[in-house]
Amino acid sequence: MTKLFEIKMTREEIIEGLRSNYGIEFTAADVKGFCAMNDIGYSTVTKKIEDFKVGRGKWNLEVTQKAVDNIERSYSAPAVMPVVEENLVPEIDSSFVKFGNFADIKNIIKSKLFYPTFITGLSGNGKTFGVEQACAQLKREIVRVNITIETDEDDLIGGFRLVNGETVWHNGPVIEALERGAILLLDEIDLASNKILCLQSVLEGNGVFLKKIGRFVRPTAGFNVFATANTKGKGQTTDALLELTCSTKHSLKDSQLPSSKTTLPQKQN
Repeated sequence: MTKLFEIKMTREEIIEGLRSNYGIEFTAADVKGFCAMNDIGYSTVTKKIEDFKVGRGKWNLEVTQKAVDNIERSYSAPAVMPVVEENLVPEIDSSFVKFGNFADIKNIIKSKLFYPTFITGLSGNGKTFGVEQACAQLKREIVRVNITIETDEDDLIGGFRLVNGETVWHNGPVIEALERGAILLLDEIDLASNKILCLQSVLEGNGVFLKKIGRFVRPTAGFNVFATANTKGKGQTTDALLELTCSTKHSLKDSQLPSSKTTLPQKQN
């Protein structure tokens, strides 16, 4: 029985031959054609190019299997910093003087119920400071986000970041607040564009779906949203977002405010 003679080719020669004939991407049919032209076994060739396999019967000379594994691993990687490592309770400022609707704001935060609140007033009158000091007095964590016209979903919800040469998912401030059950303070919300419409489900109290990593984040008990503005809703912010908040422009009676014993009505679907 005559044994067929097989031409010996190095790994580099096989790779260069495939590249020159089929480019950087090729299929099993291309490999079989290459084997026929060079009188070499199919299994011999595929074994030498296994690092470049990207699918069944598919190879890419610019994408190694190691690179594919790294991409898949980074896709499901945890946040850069676990949410439990930082203490976000602000410090009490001894110079703070209660004013305006501070008592209302404190009652809302103390209730730990979801009661999104929109605060409007002149610039520099302490809207943000009042919310921060209410949280400080109640020892509640607060995540403050300064909104500009450039603020978008990546800034708020999160995205992939390059850390030590690897791409990992990093939670945005909204996700941090949701998972901690913290107060989310959207400062100067009237400067925002329609890029912050990604917050609509959050302002409805329904959490948010992280489509880039396929995970749904539900609000932890105690989570609430406060938004501040100088223009009484006449800025860039859409009416749809403002309608999802409760204005504290006018003083509210104690009977109207939530407390730890209050049960808010269920939203109608």
